[in-house]
Amino acid sequence: MYLPQEIIRKKREGLALDEKEIAFFVQGITNGSISEGQIAALAMAIFFQGMSAPETVELTRAMTCSGDVINWSELQDLGPVLDKHSTGGVGDKLSLMLAPIIAACGGYVPMISGRGLGHTGGTLDKLDAIPGYQTVIDIDRFKKVTRQAGCAIIGQTENLAPADKRFYAVRDITATVESISLITASILSKKLSAGLQGLVMDVKVGNGAFADTLDMADELAQSIVQVAKGAGLPATALITDMNQVLGTTAGNSLEVHEALQYLKSESQDHRLEEVTTALCAELLMTGGLARDHEDATTKIQSVLDNGKALELFQKMISGLGGPTDFCENPTKHLAQATVVTDVFLPEEGYLSSVDTRAIGMAVVSLGGGRSKAGQALDYSVGFDHILPLGTKIDLQTPVARIHAQNKQDAEMAIGKFKSALKLSYNKPVSRKAILKKVMS
Repeated sequence: MYLPQEIIRKKREGLALDEKEIAFFVQGITNGSISEGQIAALAMAIFFQGMSAPETVELTRAMTCSGDVINWSELQDLGPVLDKHSTGGVGDKLSLMLAPIIAACGGYVPMISGRGLGHTGGTLDKLDAIPGYQTVIDIDRFKKVTRQAGCAIIGQTENLAPADKRFYAVRDITATVESISLITASILSKKLSAGLQGLVMDVKVGNGAFADTLDMADELAQSIVQVAKGAGLPATALITDMNQVLGTTAGNSLEVHEALQYLKSESQDHRLEEVTTALCAELLMTGGLARDHEDATTKIQSVLDNGKALELFQKMISGLGGPTDFCENPTKHLAQATVVTDVFLPEEGYLSSVDTRAIGMAVVSLGGGRSKAGQALDYSVGFDHILPLGTKIDLQTPVARIHAQNKQDAEMAIGKFKSALKLSYNKPVSRKAILKKVMS
């Protein structure tokens, strides 16, 4: 018999917890026998003292086994079960393209995603912009849609890694979210409970990301890859730049529309294409669906060109309750803002830097993100036609276009957007979209 306070004390003193102690504590989180105060105390102790890789593996395993673990035996002879996870950013609509691309190439993608947090947008919030799309479903339907469409993106159910759900809720209100070990265990427990056979991590770094330095991003990427390997899940990680909005849109409906344009090959921002292709290629190679990066790239382009990825995106949407003609006529279904106007700067020069977090907060101020828990979102608001760094700006060149519900909101958010940009006389050195690959 263990005492929660003794486990907390042990970690507080910087000692390693063993497998049984971790399992006991996670069981108590799950069944409610351990209080929120005790969970908070352990979280704070881990925040300051850290956890070794073996400890983090055991915490990940215990949280994975705190609920259901999906078995995909029916897909055994059909294709690998693969997924991607991002640490979050501004304009990150990658999951909406990646899932159907991997499905079109022969993989299966049962993706469990989250909602926006702070200045970062959430994949579920983007999908909620599609009328009728259901992000909360039971496991049987999740499996059925994944089998039929090759992909399904939903939210975390009550029975998948419930210990993580309660642990994270406590961390969120006790300033203990930013722990590499706890972030690693939280991400991987959800992914392992989904029964994955391969994972690629998109670890973002920059002023619009959780990790604002390359060292921090590298530490997180190394931790996730190492712990995933210890838990039996093949994984790689790409560290990608988040010092500017990814793509040309920020805002739920606007990002869905950009993802759809990408799948239709109507409009593909260079950085968005580069990161999407790189992440898809890693998954195809991990799952044995491509020999090498060149082979993967060829297959990715093929399913975009022949419309297979678009077809499966529509199949996923309609399978989860969305409109059957969504891809054919998205503007019929996506909410439209009342005020749409261009954003101009009062000076000329090269766009040299952007406070990406501030752009995300401008979207939040319009109602496109949450400033308090449970807040209803306005899916129509945000920015599109956002210009990339290095663009030459003059007084007649709009740097973006705002979508708002009234002129007052528009003026306020335009002010925030303009304040986030800096110009220079000289063209800045271009930034790489993909900074590093981490593999076991």
